[in-house]
Amino acid sequence: MSKKLVSVIIPAYNEEAVIVDMVNEVTDALKDIEEEIEVVCVNDGSTDKTLDILREMAAKDSRIRVIDLSRNFGHQIAVTAGVDHCKGDCAVIIDADLQDPPGLIPVMIEKWKENYHVVYAKRAKRKGESWFKLWSANIFYRLLKKITKFEIPVDTGDFRLIDRKVIDALKDMPERFRYIRGMVAWAGFNQVGVEYERQERKAGESKYPFKKSLALALDGIIGFSFFPLRIATWFGFAISGIAFLYALYILYKALFTDAVVQGWPSMMVVMLFLGGIILVMLGIIGEYLGRTNIEVKNRPSYFVKETIEKDRD
Repeated sequence: MSKKLVSVIIPAYNEEAVIVDMVNEVTDALKDIEEEIEVVCVNDGSTDKTLDILREMAAKDSRIRVIDLSRNFGHQIAVTAGVDHCKGDCAVIIDADLQDPPGLIPVMIEKWKENYHVVYAKRAKRKGESWFKLWSANIFYRLLKKITKFEIPVDTGDFRLIDRKVIDALKDMPERFRYIRGMVAWAGFNQVGVEYERQERKAGESKYPFKKSLALALDGIIGFSFFPLRIATWFGFAISGIAFLYALYILYKALFTDAVVQGWPSMMVVMLFLGGIILVMLGIIGEYLGRTNIEVKNRPSYFVKETIEKDRD
């Protein structure tokens, strides 16, 4: 019987400083497993020497395959391209920055053999990150868990092993605004976590500054919950109730007291407040409509410029 194949998916964008060490650590960590391996490196439109380095490595090692995308499509799309093109009975998704330890992959494989379809890595500690990023990530993961109707593990990233059944399930989800960890959780199957300590980035710069982290958070919230729309509805009812009570107060003052009803300053404050709330609500609705508009165009999520691999024979 032929051996099973484990795919390791590494999305890379301008990672010339670490990509060699990353691939070498992956292959070294998996040298003693009984399964065969392939390392699927997805070049997400890098502008440095990342592609050249990967091309050289693929020419020397038939286990390394390179998927070169036509431009930079973003981390989640690069992961998607790797999932679409991997051939393994299972796949491990891991970033190229060496913050997630390749040495944990054999542990994941052992859990997979215990009939788990998803083995996600849960961060017990996170080194080298600011207090603000740690605090905001903590709030986001717990908020997302609260507002969704299915279990998304907290304190996890995309570092995980997924079985072929989950790979096929992801390939059946064509949405453009992708939040991979949420999609994997939504798909179900048997899932288990393994804890680890996340390290500092070994070299290079983070590819997820605050702006991109916020965009990913919005993809997670809007993609898996109607909570923002419900907030807009609750605001509408609350403001309508306050306005009704204020109208009764004005009517009482006018009919049953001699006080002069003066309201220009308060009226302007109320108008400006209501105008701001309305614009926020329209923005929330517009975010959902804009995403719907992009989805119905049914454009491909990415284009592959070139696939680079050495014949295993």
